[in-house]
Amino acid sequence: MTIAAVRTHRLSAPLHTPFVTALRRTTTVDTLVVEIIDDDGRSGFGEAPQVWQVTGASVAGAQACVHEMLGPVVAGRDADDLNARCADVRHAVAGNEAAKAAVDVALHDLAARRLGVPLVRLLGGADRRVPTDVTLAAGDAVDLAAAARQRHSDGFTVLKLKVGADAAGDLERVRAVRAAVGPSTRIRLDANQGWTPREAVRVIRGIEDAGLDVELVEQPVAHWDLDGLAWVSDHVELPILADEAVHGPRDLIEVIRRRAADLVNVKISKAGGLQPARTLLDLAAAHGVGTVVGSMMESEIGVGAAASLAAAHGTTAVSDLDAAWWLAWSPVRGGMRYDGPTVVLPDTPGLGVTGLDEVKVQRRG
Repeated sequence: MTIAAVRTHRLSAPLHTPFVTALRRTTTVDTLVVEIIDDDGRSGFGEAPQVWQVTGASVAGAQACVHEMLGPVVAGRDADDLNARCADVRHAVAGNEAAKAAVDVALHDLAARRLGVPLVRLLGGADRRVPTDVTLAAGDAVDLAAAARQRHSDGFTVLKLKVGADAAGDLERVRAVRAAVGPSTRIRLDANQGWTPREAVRVIRGIEDAGLDVELVEQPVAHWDLDGLAWVSDHVELPILADEAVHGPRDLIEVIRRRAADLVNVKISKAGGLQPARTLLDLAAAHGVGTVVGSMMESEIGVGAAASLAAAHGTTAVSDLDAAWWLAWSPVRGGMRYDGPTVVLPDTPGLGVTGLDEVKVQRRG
């Protein structure tokens, strides 16, 4: 059975609340959905989220890559030879990990649909319920405390607090959130590269000295500054989670070699697909590095793929899969859903996505 067509769909959907970090502020999810169709008319879906400040990926760039390079290398080929098709995608172009990830996930989704099994089963797992944290967008201490109380009342037990834009006030922000939710809720921080190494150590030591019971600190310094990341790790007690510093295996190997972080956040759109992401998880496990599976700001397609990976592979800490929770409405029909702080994967083939609302997306290709 061959791949009959590769199509792309531009998608932009509003968020119910602005998503603010040390790197950016956004009110929409902007992403490219890739649809791969076999000769029987079955469709597999994947997506390439636009995140200029992290991956440099754009909807327009991903669409051009899929149309000009990735689509042609899989079209007309055997849809059942999944490993070969994914290898074709990886070798077709340099970079362009988000576009590669979209095609890779669509190939996996299609393969699972052809076998009649959920994607998590194709990946070797069975659990359909995956816990997630929820992000508290960057803001002042009062707003963060209010948001924390609301998320706590929504049932979330792991809060990811965005910091890094104002090192001088970050300790008070953490203090306010801890006071708002009490001792039973886990709090983790994400500086999104916003601190210098000295600021990171000063803020983190302040948090430690104050006994605020923070679980971990994600990407405290610039992604390129592995020496700085290692220096921070050496000078604080809290675990450090690398995110933007790790895209592929070579990045993770260097983090491991330098002992620069205690954990790694693996994201499919950074890694270039499910297969490279699984390599990262295996490599981290082999070296005693903790793991989280994360998501960019993407729809139920990308989050469903990430949750399937987390469920099948397992992680050492609660994963970061709240991206689709931020959507005011979804242009995706079917797929994963949220049950409070839990991602629920469908018991239907593949990602369980039955289609896109054509009123809300622009068809291309």
